[in-house]
Amino acid sequence: MTILDKLDMTQRLDRETYYKRLDIAQRRLLQLRLHLGGQLGSGDVGPGLLVVFEGPDAAGKGGAIKVVVGHLDPRHYEVISYAAPTLAEKRHHFMWRFFRDLPGLGEMAVFDRSWYGRVLVERIEGFASKAEWSRAYQAIVDFEESLVTEGVILVKFWMQISDDEQLRRFEGRAADPLKRWKLTPEDWRNRERNREYDGAAEEMFAKTDHALAPWDVIAAEQKRFARISALETLNRRIAEGMKRWGAEVPTVEALNGDTS
Repeated sequence: MTILDKLDMTQRLDRETYYKRLDIAQRRLLQLRLHLGGQLGSGDVGPGLLVVFEGPDAAGKGGAIKVVVGHLDPRHYEVISYAAPTLAEKRHHFMWRFFRDLPGLGEMAVFDRSWYGRVLVERIEGFASKAEWSRAYQAIVDFEESLVTEGVILVKFWMQISDDEQLRRFEGRAADPLKRWKLTPEDWRNRERNREYDGAAEEMFAKTDHALAPWDVIAAEQKRFARISALETLNRRIAEGMKRWGAEVPTVEALNGDTS
């Protein structure tokens, strides 16, 4: 059974539980972020934080990103969304266009899609040859391991939804004049290749999941559950990264003013 097949897509959160856990998780993330940036704690700047979101169209990546950064000081993070590479970008190594947006020590960036496009859309749509996307797996792992070793906490999320839920969200976007812009003819066409994308994702998990940056696959059928799952997982991964870096992880109790 594949990773995606094992996901429990029935998981739900009621509204009251959602907002309670949201407040706790967002406060914890803010605390961790301020420590990484040197605004709290010893004052030493910690490693950079890079959060990558991947997944099918309408899987809720944008909504998850909103709850991750919405309560943070906008001076303390960047959100970058990537589409198809430009002609100038195609003249370089496929990861070149991401270098300039990587966070430095104490900084934070969120990538809405990433270099994994090489082994997903570029593979499925034929924009990269088999030789190109096949060798990309090792290039990606080497790159990510280097990033983490040099001082970046890298957290990778895959948000997964069913075909039926994707269709429901597409239809909702089409009916809303303020959301219609998010839906393109390509989105409808790509639905016919969902199983191909699932297969590419499974191979991606198998070949690019590594100890320094494992994949966290989120059952995103319900937006509330998906957002809390991503937030709480992010907090855990940040704490793990701080320990790896040798930085002191602030206690949860300190959120309530307990410094003992």
